[in-house]
Amino acid sequence: MFMHLLVSCGLLLAATSAMAMTIYKSTDANGVVSYSDRPSPGAQVFVFRDRMVEHLERQVRLDVEKSWGVDSVFVRNDLYAPVEIELGFTGLKNIRSAPRQPIRRVLPARSRQRLAQLTAVQAGKPLIYVPQFRYSLGDPAGAAQAYRYPLPWRGGPFRLTQGANGRYSHFGPKSRYAMDIAMPEGTPIIAARGGVVVKTENRQSGRGTDPSGNFVRVLHNDGTMGVYLHLKRGSVRVREGQRVVVGSPLALSGNTGNSSGPHLHFVVQRNTGLGLVSIPYQFNQPIGSLPNFALGKK
Repeated sequence: MFMHLLVSCGLLLAATSAMAMTIYKSTDANGVVSYSDRPSPGAQVFVFRDRMVEHLERQVRLDVEKSWGVDSVFVRNDLYAPVEIELGFTGLKNIRSAPRQPIRRVLPARSRQRLAQLTAVQAGKPLIYVPQFRYSLGDPAGAAQAYRYPLPWRGGPFRLTQGANGRYSHFGPKSRYAMDIAMPEGTPIIAARGGVVVKTENRQSGRGTDPSGNFVRVLHNDGTMGVYLHLKRGSVRVREGQRVVVGSPLALSGNTGNSSGPHLHFVVQRNTGLGLVSIPYQFNQPIGSLPNFALGKK
């Protein structure tokens, strides 16, 4: 008998929320797998958390140039996307001319800017301070343009297994409007909108170390970003900084990260002010009409 799989995933990138949802996976006598938020005898427990982080520490960072009695504080953005930053200082000792309020600014892609110059009150003595540094991908200015997304895969037909505001894992700000589409591993994933590849992950196998698994993030011209998650290890075909168009091959679908079964998790995000959030979007054909499909034989 065919085993039907209800797929759900935990998302996404750059989050600090502690929100979590416990769900239960069970298999009946016929091998049919189902998920519920209610426990049942012998059910396997899954806990999904909206706490996923894209590690940008090596690409967005502070650079401090020291000279006699002066520290010049720069922020460097090595990403192929703008970054909103906020920089403040606490624990000040032997320092004049420190900014009284946090500095908030948008750094263009591939740029470096000096944000502060700290001067010693007494030359020859150390400058003591603690930087308070926050950042988020994207520029919060502007507005998302109306756009209907072509289906970001080749093949099918496949089945939508969790949509916007899904109770299993689409309840956090970064994944609220995501969609999960069940599909066999190795399904070609293509760009649903043109833009610049900002970030990729291609080395994870299985659950891996990042709940998002392998992924591709694409920055669109209106400042929104499309993110394709849980991709197959080693299948990502694009590089950071590469421009793609609708239909460009990105990778193959997989089952990596915090994923309960083979599927594609597709989400559109934007920066709304030092934080990424998912935003509503529509496919250019009715996704709800896609039929069920058999994942495999028992």
